[in-house]
Amino acid sequence: MDKYKPEALIGDGDWEAYFSVDNYDVYLLYAGLLLLVAALLPKLLSKYTLSAPIVYLVLGYSFFLLPINIERPDLIADIWWVKKLAEFTVVISLTSAALKLKNPFKRITWKYSWRLLAFTMPLTMLITFALGYWIFGFALASAILIAAVVAPTDPVLANEVQTSAPHEEDSSPTRLALTSEAGVNDGLAFPFTYLAIGVAILGTGSIEWVWSWFLMDVLYKIGVAVLIGAGLGWGIAKLLFNVIGASKSSGLTTGILTISLTLIPYAAAQIAVSYGFIAVFIAAAVFKNSEEQHEYQQFLHDFSEEIERVLVAVIFILIGGYISFSYFNDFDWYLAIFALILILAVRPVCGYLGLLGTDLKKRQKFTMSFYGIRGVGSLYYVSYAIYSADFEREKDMFLLVIFLMIASVFIHGITAAYAVRYTAKVE
Repeated sequence: MDKYKPEALIGDGDWEAYFSVDNYDVYLLYAGLLLLVAALLPKLLSKYTLSAPIVYLVLGYSFFLLPINIERPDLIADIWWVKKLAEFTVVISLTSAALKLKNPFKRITWKYSWRLLAFTMPLTMLITFALGYWIFGFALASAILIAAVVAPTDPVLANEVQTSAPHEEDSSPTRLALTSEAGVNDGLAFPFTYLAIGVAILGTGSIEWVWSWFLMDVLYKIGVAVLIGAGLGWGIAKLLFNVIGASKSSGLTTGILTISLTLIPYAAAQIAVSYGFIAVFIAAAVFKNSEEQHEYQQFLHDFSEEIERVLVAVIFILIGGYISFSYFNDFDWYLAIFALILILAVRPVCGYLGLLGTDLKKRQKFTMSFYGIRGVGSLYYVSYAIYSADFEREKDMFLLVIFLMIASVFIHGITAAYAVRYTAKVE
């Protein structure tokens, strides 16, 4: 909008200038509508099988097809913003997931998920690498990256199959296993993302740097992240519940405390050159373990879920817009085949193999195996890697992850409610 000139209106009758609209105000209207939709949609969809991300995709796709003066999202050109948006969404989601764990450090919590972490995730990565390298023809660094970014399950899109909120009882080992798995394996994917970046930059002519990668990116960064998360989670809990006192804590602003519990461990871990995702989850789990029954656990969880809901809406509306004008210009349908193999075959088979020998019923094994939801975590890792180094066919990898997210949203989102009821019959 040009600067307002009253003399032009008075002297020339320039009514068009008087009624011109500032784009900033239009964006404020869009933001307000988005917040309203994000607040109401989960309640409106509670009786249906549709998940909120599906609706956001359709809204984004339809909205950016309208003849309006708004810039279309080019997610690859704006990869830095995609990386940051996905990063913050995952961090908030990890706090929410940790606060859901009823007994975060008891054996029952990790009775089954440790198998998904120690066996299913590495096996998934190996098979994905083999498919990417030998079947679909990706270069070595790119195949390693694909294996890293699609291996972790997603804490952001898995609310339907996660354990219940802190104040609600939930004895389902299936939901508990999927929640604890998603909380940890997002961080565990980082070393292998760095391995892919190392191969892309340094090549394979010399493997001396691999030893440094193992010492720093695996041992040091994971160990330091755990220590930082545990220390800060314990310290924030002591400050809140002991120093300030439970009787006074009700006067605190829950939103500010939630953001602090998320940002402080994450930033501290990143400054210490370790993994913020791991630190955030550990910090929130330690915080939850300190006073499991305190009412603040529920307040913190609810606020983090509200923020997560808005961020998910933004991400999937942008993805919908990206699909509406440029996605299929570069898309090759072999990527769809690759993605569906990963969702429908690789994760279910690897998950089921990892759970063999347990006392779980077949229904429970199937649900834990099949609902390895892929989503915002994968988007973050592929964006981070593409921003950090040059990869062959990096656009194909980005498009693969977008399709993987969309397919997971539809396949897992539509069937999740049925799966939970189906599994609950034997639990």
